[in-house]
Amino acid sequence: MPKSTRLKQDEIAEIFRRFRDMNPEPKGELHYVNSYTLLVAVVLSAQATDESVNRATAHLFSVASTPEAMIKLGEDRLRNLIKSIGLYRTKAKNVILLSRQLIEKHHGQVPDDREALESLPGVGRKTANVVLNTAFGHPTIAVDTHLFRLGNRTGLAPGKTPLEVERKLLKAVPEIYGRHAHHWLILHGRYTCKARRPECWRCPIADICRFRQKTAAPT
Repeated sequence: MPKSTRLKQDEIAEIFRRFRDMNPEPKGELHYVNSYTLLVAVVLSAQATDESVNRATAHLFSVASTPEAMIKLGEDRLRNLIKSIGLYRTKAKNVILLSRQLIEKHHGQVPDDREALESLPGVGRKTANVVLNTAFGHPTIAVDTHLFRLGNRTGLAPGKTPLEVERKLLKAVPEIYGRHAHHWLILHGRYTCKARRPECWRCPIADICRFRQKTAAPT
């Protein structure tokens, strides 16, 4: 993206001011009951929709909401409960392994530490960012397909890789909006700035966004 198409800092601040005014306390759409179930839900959500994960975890979290209970449940029963989710065999194995590691190394608690989180089976940078932000309030930004698209399409943080977009967003987002920026952007990308047909006619930041091929309202 040419430098001239990147948003200016005052424009970025205005974008997040509007997001805040529309939704002061944005929430993620994965269901969870504590930091452990949040971690499990995010691990299960890789290459799956939040809706499909929530359907699978509705019963799972009622019987296993701690690492100890998950290990007692066992990999076979866990696999059966989440078999509607893609890659369920690998995910079941990772959930059992990370549960054991939490008990052995962290007294059964989810660590408030990136390095420790990323050392857990099935946990990468994106998952760690979601947990750090949602469970512990860190101003982290997890770049999924929605955020990667938004960073480039809008001019917020153009980059060739998710990590590049993440780093640019962290520099660009004003500090006062850092806590909720992650969720504002995900929700905007999921419901308004869609991949195939962005709904520019109802977008609250259309006048600032650098996307040139704005879509008109359906007739």
